[in-house]
Amino acid sequence: MRVIKKWLFVLLLALSQPLLAEVMNVPLHYVGPTDGSVWLGLQQGIDEANIQGEFLGQKYTLQVVSMEELMALDDATAILLATDEQHIQAVAKSEKFANVAVFNLISDSDDLRAECSTNLLSIAASKQMKQDALAQWLERNPESKAHVQGWHEDFKKFAASQLNSRFKKAHGVVMDNEAWSGWAAVKLLSDTVARTQSTDAAVMLNYLKNKIAFDGQKGAGATFRDTGQLRQLVLLVEDNKIVAEAPLRGVKGGLDSLGLKSCK
Repeated sequence: MRVIKKWLFVLLLALSQPLLAEVMNVPLHYVGPTDGSVWLGLQQGIDEANIQGEFLGQKYTLQVVSMEELMALDDATAILLATDEQHIQAVAKSEKFANVAVFNLISDSDDLRAECSTNLLSIAASKQMKQDALAQWLERNPESKAHVQGWHEDFKKFAASQLNSRFKKAHGVVMDNEAWSGWAAVKLLSDTVARTQSTDAAVMLNYLKNKIAFDGQKGAGATFRDTGQLRQLVLLVEDNKIVAEAPLRGVKGGLDSLGLKSCK
């Protein structure tokens, strides 16, 4: 039902738009590996964004660049980074990208969140988020050997099973944390363009930070904190089986019980 509603929304949005004389091109710049999980997640995101884009007159491309090539650009629509903390900091702090959404796809560094960069958006769960989730679980299950993951191949709720199925069919491997992060970043961007009908970097960044309520097949209403961290549930996994979702039921604060709550 959730998937049907999603595509009904896309169709209605398409019908509500005037006929476009030209296709809106949405270039996304990416620094990171071109193989492995995060790359496959990005590919899944691009493929799905372009399926949606056929209705809305939008075309998404992923432009792979080196760090040196990225820093030499005059401007960008959005930047996706699957690299280390130091390089992420350098891009986020660059004056030329001050109004550009810079996505951290894989680093769980708490320091990146604590810096509260106004343009840095972290998809991956932070170390503190994972520690808080595990602490909630161990308080009730002290003998457990569970660990925390952002995604799991057997996650089924919120249409997660459909996403896992699409990914496995397309790539022949299961979706993991990094693959989900890559997919989610592109999905966030395509949802933003669909709703704003703009590829202006500042417009997109403002919408992402202040207006978007993201599903991401983890439940409705995921938003970004002022730390740049995406609020999201995480999974407690033991012996490769999901044993619980965090935040645990009844924990005060809900999603904000995981990780640094605010810059204030």
